[in-house]
Amino acid sequence: MRDTIFHILFVWYPYVCLTAFLLGSLIRYDREQYSWKAGSSQMLRKRQLFWGSNLFHLGILFLLVGHGVGLLTPSSVYTLLLTVPQKQMVAIVAGGIAGLVCFVGLSLLLHRRLFDARIRQTSTVMDLAVLSILWVQLSIGLITLPYSFGHSDGAAMLVLSHWAQGILTLQPVDAKTLQGLDWPYLIHLVLGMTIFLIFPFSRLVHIWSAPVWYLGRRGYQVVRTRRTLTAAPAARSQQPAE
Repeated sequence: MRDTIFHILFVWYPYVCLTAFLLGSLIRYDREQYSWKAGSSQMLRKRQLFWGSNLFHLGILFLLVGHGVGLLTPSSVYTLLLTVPQKQMVAIVAGGIAGLVCFVGLSLLLHRRLFDARIRQTSTVMDLAVLSILWVQLSIGLITLPYSFGHSDGAAMLVLSHWAQGILTLQPVDAKTLQGLDWPYLIHLVLGMTIFLIFPFSRLVHIWSAPVWYLGRRGYQVVRTRRTLTAAPAARSQQPAE
C-alpha cells in the first residue's frame, strides 16, 4: 500500500500537475484573457502592501531560480566547482535567507487580505487559498532547514534532484527511493506540485505576463514642443471653407 501511494504521488501526480499547468495556462489565455490579471487593492494599506509585495517577490524569485538550478543541474556539472556537501551548504544558507524574506513578505500580504474587511470583500476564495497554500509551503520549506543540516553529506539533496530530473526527462525514478526522506521534504514536494496544479485557475497566471522585456529595451522619450502644439490650429485656420 505504501509503495502504491508513493508511486501515485511522485510518479503519476507530477505529470497531472504539469499537464494542468501548461494546458490550463494556454486555454485560459486563449479563452479568458480579461481575467489574465492580478487584481489591485493598492489604495488600501499601501505601506503594508509595499513591504509585503516587495519582500515576497524578491524572495520568491530567488527561491524559484534556486530550486530550478539546484534540482535540475546534473551533479556532474556542479561538482566541477563544488562538492556535494558544499552545494548543500550553499543551498541551506542562500535558500534560508530568501525563504525568510519571502515568508515575512507573504505573511504581511496574507494578514492584509484576512484582517482588512474591505480587502477581504474583494478577495475570492482562490485568492485566499493560494496565499494560504504558499504560506504553508514556505513554512514547511523553512522546517526542512534543520533536517538539511542533519544531511550535510547532501544525500537527501541528490535523491530530490534525481527525482526532479527524472520527471522532466520522462524517465521517472522508482518512487521507493523517496521513502527514506523525512516528512517535511515529502509534504514540500506534494504541495509544490499542487501549486502547479492550481496555477491556471488563480491570479498566479499574471506571472506569464511579467514585463521582463522592459529590462533590455532601449529607452526613449516623447517630446512635444510649443511650436508643434500651435502649428496644427494655424494650419486648420488656413484651409478654405467648403
